[in-house]
Amino acid sequence: MKISGIGCSLPELTVTNEKLTEFLETSDEWIRERTGIRKRQVISSEELEDLAAQSALKAMSDANVKAEDIDYIICSTTAYEYMTPSLGCIVQGIIGANNAASFDINAACSGFIYALDIAESFLRNHEDVENILIICAEQPTRIVDWNDRRTAVLFGDAAGSVVVQRGDKLKSIKVSSKSNKEILAYKKCLEPTPFITKPEKTIPLVMLGQEVFKAAVSSSVADIKEVIKKSGITKDDVDLYVVHQANIRIIDAICHHLGEVDTKFPHNIENYGNTSSASTLLLLDELKNSGRLNEGNIVVLSAFGAGFTTGACVLEW
Repeated sequence: MKISGIGCSLPELTVTNEKLTEFLETSDEWIRERTGIRKRQVISSEELEDLAAQSALKAMSDANVKAEDIDYIICSTTAYEYMTPSLGCIVQGIIGANNAASFDINAACSGFIYALDIAESFLRNHEDVENILIICAEQPTRIVDWNDRRTAVLFGDAAGSVVVQRGDKLKSIKVSSKSNKEILAYKKCLEPTPFITKPEKTIPLVMLGQEVFKAAVSSSVADIKEVIKKSGITKDDVDLYVVHQANIRIIDAICHHLGEVDTKFPHNIENYGNTSSASTLLLLDELKNSGRLNEGNIVVLSAFGAGFTTGACVLEW
């Protein structure tokens, strides 16, 4: 498998840390010290499907692939107004990918790597499949309590897409999960019925910070070591580590535990916050456009999220 095109799209509204101090008991210094975040883009008037479609069209243009040539659309999303139909099906209609089969996945912040694993399987096992569109469209700002500074300051919204095709650039990949809803979860009530007797309540995102930190760092370090070993390379061969942009402290800890130099761990969390499964795509797109990511570079991706889900892979760009 290889990535042939990439594109991203962001909401227009920029929310700085200073803006958050208008309604939260917090400060720019408090947020930056604990997260590394200075600002984030937040959905206001936009629809998530429009951001998703914009990123998809950019990726298709980058890959020189037409909408009618897309065979599958795999869409990673955590929170979307439509429970059904899927976001992937709605985006399919917007971009005119009428020959594609479309579906959503929810592996939280690990969704991009899960989608890569699924796409690799499709390309390997179906000779007639040539072009797969992966979309990661996320609006985590819609699932937090905006009166809770522990979670409200962390997130931003974004969409990112790639077109993947048959090739030999994916050197190794691993996905895994370990059920643990206590440390990171969002619960939404369904519609009432005349027969429901159990108590029900919508619970905004709950995050046990220290437990999430430990799980994220330990799983990412273990996953990265495993995919590097499976790919037959050493860490000296790795040009860049593109890690889920959850928190600068997590990124720094992963770098430290791997014994790597921080220049191999680029980050943009300061500008976008945690954009869930779109975060690694945003960073890849920035690195490509800035000239830091070039053909032939060896890149390790790593992500972790609610579930608790994790994933990592080694790619040659």
